[in-house]
Amino acid sequence: MNEPLLKLDDIRMNFGAVQALRGISFTVGKGEVIALLGDNGAGKSTLVKIISGGLTPTAGRMTFDGRPYTPRSPSEAKAQGIETVYQDLSLCPNIDVVGNFFMGRELTRNFLGLKFLDERAMEEATNRALGDAGTRIPSMRTTVEHLSGGQRQAIELNRFVHWGGKLVLLDEPFAALGVEQTRRGLEMIRRVAAQGIGVIIITHIMQQAFQVADRIVVIRQGVVAGDVRARDTNADAVIGMITGQEAAGTGQVASA
Repeated sequence: MNEPLLKLDDIRMNFGAVQALRGISFTVGKGEVIALLGDNGAGKSTLVKIISGGLTPTAGRMTFDGRPYTPRSPSEAKAQGIETVYQDLSLCPNIDVVGNFFMGRELTRNFLGLKFLDERAMEEATNRALGDAGTRIPSMRTTVEHLSGGQRQAIELNRFVHWGGKLVLLDEPFAALGVEQTRRGLEMIRRVAAQGIGVIIITHIMQQAFQVADRIVVIRQGVVAGDVRARDTNADAVIGMITGQEAAGTGQVASA
């Protein structure tokens, strides 16, 4: 069995006397999509902040790409290949597609001893990267504010892939999108995973989890209440894990 891309071992997080996480353990493989489910307050967002370097856990161990992983900030996590994509994306709305795609990594060329931005090379690379991912944007010079929510997410996600990302955390990525944009977004996630990139997606929509995930991990009251292959379970069973109630038709109660 291959070494997992990300391994969480007994992750705990206390905020004073409040135990937000009480021992979270699971793995994410290369090219695997994990749907992280749970009710409000279950601990999902706290866990994502720990993985992305925004919080330091009270206890527990993490391993990423075969090495101990202890990020002290989101920038450290990003430098190691972990990116978080939230509903409110980090794109600059008044800058065009190319500018956002290459932000902080601009290509330059020398002319008469001076450096100039290589706009043509950047535009060609952006167009190629988005095109290969199945994203169609009429002009790479369109400012992001004039793009749809789905197109904006495609830019952010494929920018991450283009620059060598290894694990992406998606926090409710389709909450503000329509049906067709959501469908394309789910297809894009599968294409990203097919390149060997690990994906953790937080969603409240059960149908999305079953459409895109290889495994479903349920967190309830700060612990893992279920870790199952999507093809081996059903919505009723997962709801039982989320609520702690007997899953309809299974005769079993999901336990922590």
